[in-house]
Amino acid sequence: MVKCQSSEVSSISENGEGHLVVQGDERSLTITPYEVVLDDGTTVAHESRGGSLSSVWVTQLDRITVEVMHLGDGPAGGELVASLSVVEDDGSIVASYVTVGALWTADAPGDVPPSWPVAVDLALGLIGPETQLLGPDIEKDDLETLHQRLLGALHG
Repeated sequence: MVKCQSSEVSSISENGEGHLVVQGDERSLTITPYEVVLDDGTTVAHESRGGSLSSVWVTQLDRITVEVMHLGDGPAGGELVASLSVVEDDGSIVASYVTVGALWTADAPGDVPPSWPVAVDLALGLIGPETQLLGPDIEKDDLETLHQRLLGALHG
């Protein structure tokens, strides 16, 4: 569990299924590689998976800003990336997290959709020096290596 430094109530945790659970005072949501489910049953998914999200969806849970994005199709299409920022009362960001969901794979397949390396490149742009990657046990270097392998598979 990642306990947010600025609030005893807000938290970000990973459950046993690899999903992120973000909890605030009165609301919570679960982030999976293909959808976000709020505690009231509302589901946010990319339009290619039956949802209404075309690019970005944002919400605030206490001091955690949650931004869910579709940066481009990955191996299956409709993959979501989430950026989470813990914000102090003065607006300063005290912690930032990114999850790349199903854009990550340990092995690049032979068939690479053209938007997959683009989506990974855009996700890399979300990761600053202090950003913690959540989800798979990877570092920014691992994601950069995947990006290069995808480009190699796509362009030969």
